[in-house]
Amino acid sequence: MTTKRIQPERLFQRSLKGHTLYSHVVIASGQSLVFIAGQLARDGEGRIIGKGDMGAQIRQVGENLRIALEAAGLGLKDLVKTTTYVTDIDEFFKHPEVRNGIFGQALPTSTTVEVRRLSHPDLMVEVEAMAVIDR
Repeated sequence: MTTKRIQPERLFQRSLKGHTLYSHVVIASGQSLVFIAGQLARDGEGRIIGKGDMGAQIRQVGENLRIALEAAGLGLKDLVKTTTYVTDIDEFFKHPEVRNGIFGQALPTSTTVEVRRLSHPDLMVEVEAMAVIDR
């Protein structure tokens, strides 16, 4: 069972401030899939973290993804796909170092979409994800 991340030379490599933002292709052979529901910037008690602060919300969402993956016996390196919904894409792209701090060099494939609103007006970021169990 293997996971291979590919950055085709003929495809534009999206990066900001020197950080590559995602893998174009991830090949997952012979694994089981794990699907993670959209994670928001809420702590374990449901409080919204980082009201008005996109960077803080991205960090909290990353922490929630880590907790969800850990519950499945996995880590952030096992992610292969994320879909990110943001209420202000220009503000989101001001924080590539936060995303890079979460995902490091094991970048999943990624789609980011600006939406009008999330489930609460103070929420700015939601990420759903797919991971593989490589055992």
